[in-house]
Amino acid sequence: MNIEVYRQYCLSKNGVTESIPFSKLPDVLVFKVKGKMFTATDINTFASFSIKCNPDTIEELRAEYPAMEEPSYFSKKHWSRVVMDGSIPDELLFSWLDTSYNLVVANLPKSMRLQLENENTSI
Repeated sequence: MNIEVYRQYCLSKNGVTESIPFSKLPDVLVFKVKGKMFTATDINTFASFSIKCNPDTIEELRAEYPAMEEPSYFSKKHWSRVVMDGSIPDELLFSWLDTSYNLVVANLPKSMRLQLENENTSI
C-alpha cells in the first residue's frame, strides 16, 4: 500500500473528511468521520499510520504483528501505530482501517450514525 491508495481508501468511506489539523505537526494528515479521527499518517514519509483498535484484542494483534506498535501520541489502550515495512498484506491493512472506522462510527451519537446511514443510502 502507498499513501495514495491509503488516502483514496479512507476517503471512499461514508462521511469521511481529511485535514492537517495540528499546527505543530504540519505533516500529519488526519482522516475523520463526523469530526472524529479514525486514522492519521505523516504525508511526507508514510512510514506508518495510526488506527483505533478494539481494546480487547489490541495486545494480541501487537504480539502477532511486530509492525503493529504502541502509538507515540495516542492512547495505547485504544490506538496502534502500523509500521509500513511491507510485512503486513494490504488486505489486512484495509481490514484494520475498516475496524478503526467502524469503532469510531459505533461511538458516534445515534443521530450522527443515522445521518451516515442516510447519506449512504442516498448515493
